[in-house]
Amino acid sequence: MNTDLPLVRRLEAMGLRAWPAKTVVYDGAWQYRLTAGHPSKRLNSITVLDQSDIADIEIRLEKARRHYASFGRPMLLRETPLTPAMLMEYLSSEGAEAFDETIVMTLDLTRFSGEATLDLLPSHDIGRFADAVLAVKPEDGLTKPGLAEVVTGIRPAHGFFIREESDGTPLAVGLCVQDFEMAGIELLTVKASQRRQGLGRGITTAMLHWAKSRAARLAWLQVTSTNEPAITLYRNMGFTEAYRYRYWRETETR
Repeated sequence: MNTDLPLVRRLEAMGLRAWPAKTVVYDGAWQYRLTAGHPSKRLNSITVLDQSDIADIEIRLEKARRHYASFGRPMLLRETPLTPAMLMEYLSSEGAEAFDETIVMTLDLTRFSGEATLDLLPSHDIGRFADAVLAVKPEDGLTKPGLAEVVTGIRPAHGFFIREESDGTPLAVGLCVQDFEMAGIELLTVKASQRRQGLGRGITTAMLHWAKSRAARLAWLQVTSTNEPAITLYRNMGFTEAYRYRYWRETETR
């Protein structure tokens, strides 16, 4: 598959704005992202945005290693098509291992005409959104203040989409971030007992219609490469693969 690097650069830039780390240390095109209150790997890893930025790899990795260690975090690196090949070769030679591959998918919204979900409109209540996420899919190390801190930092327009029982119990929740002509489905999760009942498709459709109504022309999302049900859903809705990324971690025997 040929990778559209200009598209990758646009999606990576938007992805960093749509899911902002609490602190970012810049070292050329290397970003050391860290968010003490949230366990997300994307918020706590190195991202490199220029394939040519390969100077002093060993020194810079040691700097990054110490930076993360000072916060009690392991050093992780997120490998995208923009990551220098020499950097990955160095990590591999040092015994680092790759894990958790993610597929980034896109959809031309100008051709999207899924049935609108008129009863599911976006909310802007951060507290309600955080409570819904924690209720639908609890995660080790994730707290309401930590999640609220990340969401509060999102600068582009965004909406929270929550499907609830009649008594207010959350069943599914999504977050869509609209950044000019692009819109990212940054989060989508369905309660385990409620899956395969159309809730995921319904919320996704609502988010896409919301983004399209705001003049977005391209939608994107990220899905773990092992999540076949979700991948099938997105493909059936018209999404196609743009590129993949994965993480690298150092082994204990280093």
